[in-house]
Amino acid sequence: MEKYILRFNEIDKSFLPYVGGKGANLGELTKADFPVPQGFCVTTAAYQAVIRTSKEMNKLFDLLEGVSHNDLDQINILGTRIREHIDSLLMPEDIKLNILEAWRVTGEEKAYAVRSSATAEDLPTVSFAGQQDTYLNVLGQEQLLKAVQNCWASLFTDRAISYRAKNGFKHRLVLLSVVVQQMVFPEVAGIMFTSDPITGHRKTITIDASFGLGEALVSGLVSADLYQVRSGQIIKKQISSKQVAIYSVPAGGTVTTDLPLDQQTRQALQDDLILELASMGQAIEAHYGAEQDIEWCWVEGKFYIVQSRPITSLYPVPRTSDHKLHLFLSFGHMQMMTEAMKPMGLSVLRTLVPVGKSSLQAESELMQEAGGRLFFDITNLLEYPVLRKRLPSLLGNVDELFGRAVQEFCERTEFKTAAQNGKRLSLAAVKRVSPTVLAVLRNILYRHNERALADLNRFIANSVQESSNRLQTVSGPARINLIQEMLPTLLSTALARVAPYIGAGIGTYRLIESYSKKWLGDAAELGNISKSPPGNVTTEMGLVLGDLADAVREHPAVIEYLQHATDATFWEDLRAVPGGEAVLPIFSGFFARYGMRGTGEIDVTRPRWRETPNQLLPTILNHLKGLKPGQHRLDFLKGQKEAELAAAKLLHRLRQTPWGQLKAKIMQRLIKVHRSVIGIREHPKYLIVQTLDLIKLALLQEAYQLVVTGILTVPEEIFWLSLPEIKELLVNQQLDRTIIARRKENFLHYAKLTPPRAITSEGEIITAKPGAQVPPGALAGSPVSAGTVEGRARVILRLEDADMEKGDILVAPYTDPAWTPLFSMAAGLITEVGGMMTHGSVIAREYGIPAVVGIEKATELIKDGTYIRVNGTEGYVELLDQILE
Repeated sequence: MEKYILRFNEIDKSFLPYVGGKGANLGELTKADFPVPQGFCVTTAAYQAVIRTSKEMNKLFDLLEGVSHNDLDQINILGTRIREHIDSLLMPEDIKLNILEAWRVTGEEKAYAVRSSATAEDLPTVSFAGQQDTYLNVLGQEQLLKAVQNCWASLFTDRAISYRAKNGFKHRLVLLSVVVQQMVFPEVAGIMFTSDPITGHRKTITIDASFGLGEALVSGLVSADLYQVRSGQIIKKQISSKQVAIYSVPAGGTVTTDLPLDQQTRQALQDDLILELASMGQAIEAHYGAEQDIEWCWVEGKFYIVQSRPITSLYPVPRTSDHKLHLFLSFGHMQMMTEAMKPMGLSVLRTLVPVGKSSLQAESELMQEAGGRLFFDITNLLEYPVLRKRLPSLLGNVDELFGRAVQEFCERTEFKTAAQNGKRLSLAAVKRVSPTVLAVLRNILYRHNERALADLNRFIANSVQESSNRLQTVSGPARINLIQEMLPTLLSTALARVAPYIGAGIGTYRLIESYSKKWLGDAAELGNISKSPPGNVTTEMGLVLGDLADAVREHPAVIEYLQHATDATFWEDLRAVPGGEAVLPIFSGFFARYGMRGTGEIDVTRPRWRETPNQLLPTILNHLKGLKPGQHRLDFLKGQKEAELAAAKLLHRLRQTPWGQLKAKIMQRLIKVHRSVIGIREHPKYLIVQTLDLIKLALLQEAYQLVVTGILTVPEEIFWLSLPEIKELLVNQQLDRTIIARRKENFLHYAKLTPPRAITSEGEIITAKPGAQVPPGALAGSPVSAGTVEGRARVILRLEDADMEKGDILVAPYTDPAWTPLFSMAAGLITEVGGMMTHGSVIAREYGIPAVVGIEKATELIKDGTYIRVNGTEGYVELLDQILE
């Protein structure tokens, strides 16, 4: 016979399928001797028995599974229907008798809190908090049985249905237990987080407290006092005006009461009790081994814990090997790819980094994974005073908010204390960087850089061919060894070869801006100086894609086909379409040259264009819709002309000033160097992406062999393993499949998280505001491409969903090289991440479109179709009233 009742002292965390998350936690706390009011759980077996009495529920479940989480009207209709149906069901007599017997043993004269406890609730990765109903001060058997039945029905509140649908939980698989717990009538109650839920600081305990029942606080009726405790000391007290409180009433239920004026601003919990409660919170966290969200009460001189659940909103902390305070910066923000990555992608990038390694083949310890993303530990760099001074401004070129976050961290007392005895750069370190610095200066001052592009292109072609040949000469574990050796050499070689030119390109841009302002009082021509420079491989890719679109333009049947093409049969179906044979060589040529690219291309587990051609088709169709034949080439030539005119105008203005001929000569040299080398900025990534693609193909070849031997079910399963694990698998030919299942589950959770730019080893997320001074209501960011433009915002989260017209303003989380073809249609650019020298910023300047980057949550704050103004000179975006469809 199924057990319908379990008392708290019979329950621990293993009972979650029978008593739900809330019930399991209360049982766990009770068994661990924490002060929990007595009670019992009506198990999920009782809920299932009730549902089995219905002839309609299977049909209703089927209807629910077809409803989208954002179809609120349909959810309301179905939810109301199901709740009314469950309320109408007769509770089986044996369940009723079991509930009443447990109630009498616990104390029939007592008042009870009756709470819903779902099996998909209070879990480590998702809370479901507040999705089902709670009933307070329940008195007598009639109220109790009614409250239990109402809790069963509340599994189908509108908010619960939507939440489950959004988080991928099957409605019929989520079961409900009901927690029946003796009420305590607190003088003070509230919530305690054993880590700061706002900043993520793991050593800061945050307590909210208010008079009466905690429901006033949870429901938002009152602003609670806020206390924070760190290392046994109260570090913050924020006393709020608590105008109301919720109290129980003798007949059952609760009442909201206005507090007397003298009580409203009184500190709800005294200092000694704050510290006592914080200590209890630490003990509960230690018991669970994870940060906790705890509901507590203060009753007649004693604390009671009425609930504890994991804090699901905290971003995971990167690993450290010591107890020092570390600062980590998001690698994804640096590389314009902030999505979660699978283990193989993470492993390849950690191996690529040539520093912080115990051996050439090892993964870098300076790059740590957290939440499926990589974070770079810059703590050691900050221990050098000279780097501490320069690093914020250098990082500002990558992302202004990086620089500001690092500056804020360095100014903190705890960091200054730790870094008191700063390190000095060794002579060897200075010698290592000196050749690059000198090469940058030579490139700026006197070198002829005209051959640099041709030399680099030849170097990249030869390097890629050599890597391809080497990877095909070995197989098995030896091939993994080769990959582990190639990766760090690849990055160091690429940077050493290109850094003198990139440094010269950035340096000359800054010098042109600085000298213009110093000698003329403005930098009016700067916005056009960088337009359409030669040699940028991603710009060239965009032009070639435009040529492809123009070729397609002549064949209506091909255009129609591209609107519904599928990846699996793309090439065969294209050949069969009228005009397909004519454009096939052009398509093949483009994919032969650029097929290794794709969105998020630094992650080798992400699909490339050659694997999923559909990624590119919206861009081609947008080009056909928004541009005239050949316009992309004409626009590029127009940019070159505008750059020449801007340079001529700048030089003319300088000649009119004192010592004008000398100033003009200096500026002429800077402009010449800048335009000859700034296009090289994309070359290192171009080399790396081509090599990563070869490595991906080699790893998939190994995976195919593992499929043949039955170890893997599909080749892509190799993506869930790191390089050392793949090597071990090839040696031992054995795989623990539970590892893959667990990593897939983690990945789904990580994909929902928003990674921080900067996070400390204590879990604190350091946020900084952009430096731009903005008009009221405007969104502040970093100005990266000068000019002002108004137009329709086109919010695009994924390149394959792009739908743009000429003159739209592109609003995106980030842009990497795969997004370049959209720039030919965009009138302006807004991204959530980026800095002066990141991809989108450089390309925006080349195309001469105003751009503002680093606006957090831009894709949420700016609605698609909104008419907006982008000020790329000052660094802000204004949302205008008109909405355009």
